[in-house]
Amino acid sequence: QMQVVESGGGLVQPGGSLRLSCAASGSIFSIYDMGWYRQAPGKQREKVASITSDESTDYADSVKGRFTISRDNAKNSVFLQMNSLKPEDTAVYYCYAEIMAVSSDFGEYWGQGTQVTVSS
Repeated sequence: QMQVVESGGGLVQPGGSLRLSCAASGSIFSIYDMGWYRQAPGKQREKVASITSDESTDYADSVKGRFTISRDNAKNSVFLQMNSLKPEDTAVYYCYAEIMAVSSDFGEYWGQGTQVTVSS
């Protein structure tokens, strides 16, 4: 049973910061890419940031210089540090992880989502 669980969302004023966390659990052999997507009402889901197993990172243009993705392989976790938040960052943020199970099955697993609201 693989699970991916996010936490850390909430309310923040423009210019503020939040740190999102995501932990995978289950019969994990290896985790490859991990990352974050977000979806706001009326908008398509967009890729925010990703990080490979060797810690190569990629960011959406809209968050470059403000967000930082990192991972802790010992904890099967990925994080998203969000600084200088803007109202347009308001969305549900979803974590994903590409996981090779002990059984040798490979799959992409998603968290349940965590709400981030940036407002005065």
